[in-house]
Amino acid sequence: MVGLTEMNATYITLDGHVEIEKYRYVYFVLIFTCYSLILSSNTIVFCLIVIHKNLHEPMYIFIAALLMNSMLFSTAIYPKLMIDFLSEKQRIAFPVCLLQSFLFYSLSCSEFLLLAAMAYDRYVSICKPLKYQIIMRKTTVIILLFLAWFVPACYVLVPFTKFANLKLCSFTLKGIFCNNFVIYLFCVVSRALVIYGFVVLFNISLLPMIFILFSYSMILIVAYRSCGDVRKKATQTCLPHLLVLINYSCLLTYDTVIVRLEADISKTVRFVMTMQIIMCSPLFNPIIYGLKMKEIYKHLKRLFCCGRGK
Repeated sequence: MVGLTEMNATYITLDGHVEIEKYRYVYFVLIFTCYSLILSSNTIVFCLIVIHKNLHEPMYIFIAALLMNSMLFSTAIYPKLMIDFLSEKQRIAFPVCLLQSFLFYSLSCSEFLLLAAMAYDRYVSICKPLKYQIIMRKTTVIILLFLAWFVPACYVLVPFTKFANLKLCSFTLKGIFCNNFVIYLFCVVSRALVIYGFVVLFNISLLPMIFILFSYSMILIVAYRSCGDVRKKATQTCLPHLLVLINYSCLLTYDTVIVRLEADISKTVRFVMTMQIIMCSPLFNPIIYGLKMKEIYKHLKRLFCCGRGK
């Protein structure tokens, strides 16, 4: 057990790195490149949506919010990770660790709620097209965006305010950043907090997922019964959302169950899977929406074609 205290701050050692002394520069270049690609690709698509008025529709606004969420998520993880790769000791102040963990789970849950908002928008658009303008007003979009960020933050904040006052019995965290392994740092975690964690998981992860699957099931039924144009619209607009949902759900499921199986998973596998969690979704989201969403793709093609022409 290693506890480091400087200037009244308790430091946690991050013990999830694999052969960092040997591959520190390789890791740094990989993460730096990945972070640069995440910021640039997400920013390009986000700016296209902001600039072009024909993309100022609820569906594209939700996509822009999702991309911004990905950038915030990555910024909560990547800069500290790059510093750790170049440092002799991989450690983090306990309050900063709690903040990082809070941002990780709050923004992760926000992604589910934003995907749920997209599913609702597509459901109204395809299943209730005559009422779309009435239901999906500007006020509705703003409320959904506000709730997508505010509700997870409130839910996740409750246990972390409790964590700040709990006694630490361990100062080594089996990870490369602060995630659900934080609970192993405390001497005792109350059963009430554990139950609350399951309630939060159900309310802002599983419920939105069930709602999304239900919405897309209804869309598929309506599309199957309708003409070819409706089927084409459903495929073009719903497929990217489903790809993002499947990708993110698989990765977050791993992060949720890894604590229960941590004794059965090698350090290398844990490291590789954790890297995938923080890399795949933020990188793939702009690619999926940029290539699969017809209107966004047209603007991207025009942007890069004009750039080559000059």
